[in-house]
Amino acid sequence: MTHEELMQRAIELSVKNVGEGGGPFGAVIARNGEIVATGVNRVTASCDPTAHAEVSAIREAARRLGTFDLSGCVVYTSCEPCPMCLSAIYWAHLDSIYYGNNKDDAAAIGFDDSFIYDELALSPLQRRIIARPMMREQALKAFRLWDEKADKVEY
Repeated sequence: MTHEELMQRAIELSVKNVGEGGGPFGAVIARNGEIVATGVNRVTASCDPTAHAEVSAIREAARRLGTFDLSGCVVYTSCEPCPMCLSAIYWAHLDSIYYGNNKDDAAAIGFDDSFIYDELALSPLQRRIIARPMMREQALKAFRLWDEKADKVEY
């Protein structure tokens, strides 16, 4: 399939999902022009704030391919990924992102992620949801064990 055909599929998923009670977002993950997985936004339908289209597609692609490393795959999404989805795309090692609507289009209909970008620029103690460090020395034990582990699978 071409880039345009794969993007068209993501857009079709987003339109169909609105009619099925989900948010207006759809995503396709492809490898070598073949669809590996799709996802739609089911945040309200599944009561899961992480059930964004891209995250859902990543979870399905990883399951189908049997790996957390989606190198060699591309994501086509009906909208520019939010900060959570963008992070998941990086963690999954997807090669590239193609998107339809942009973040300003999303903000215009009530999906405004700019506050998250603003929060990330602040120190943890200045954020709206304050993050307080505690028990670091105890928590470092797991990091030391990981660092010393000879047979770890890095990601």
